[in-house]
Amino acid sequence: MWAPEGPSLVQDHLGPEPVMIPAPVTAAFNEQLNREMYSSYFYLALSAYGESLGLRGIAKWFMVKHQEELTHAMKFYRYLVGQEATVVLREIAAPPARFGGVVDAFEQTLAHERQVTRSIHGLVDVAREHRDHASDIFLHWFVTEQIEEEAVVSDILSRLRLVGDGGEGLYLMDKELEQMAAANATTGAA
Repeated sequence: MWAPEGPSLVQDHLGPEPVMIPAPVTAAFNEQLNREMYSSYFYLALSAYGESLGLRGIAKWFMVKHQEELTHAMKFYRYLVGQEATVVLREIAAPPARFGGVVDAFEQTLAHERQVTRSIHGLVDVAREHRDHASDIFLHWFVTEQIEEEAVVSDILSRLRLVGDGGEGLYLMDKELEQMAAANATTGAA
């Protein structure tokens, strides 16, 4: 049976102190917590925009997204707290208040989700660079979530581009998004 000579490899790696998140990972996770809060704010602004147009389904769909992003922020918060890292809350930037139509709103949504995806991938890189295996594993859920987020928004946007910003097609899309919002609100997914 193999036995290491001297201190074990695990002890050498961990040292006498408990394992904590490396400082660069903590900083990056705090930045992501702020980004998730901004995302929530962004979707709240989009929900208000849908309300202003009388498109209740679109407003509800964006409201579900707002709640989902708050949940994502809290996942980062809980992870940081659970790892005994310091949570640093920052000012949240104001999202846009006006949009150039429903198609534009969803184009901005897709661009935003792609930016979030890049950010999550950057977090994975930071965790791996610092050999923070626990944080790397924690981020896998977010990587998978972003694949779904982009696919859903891309699908909605492609259909909205067909129907445009008005008429019966938009009315039908609004009804469909209202049903999606209701289903996602009950399952906790968007």
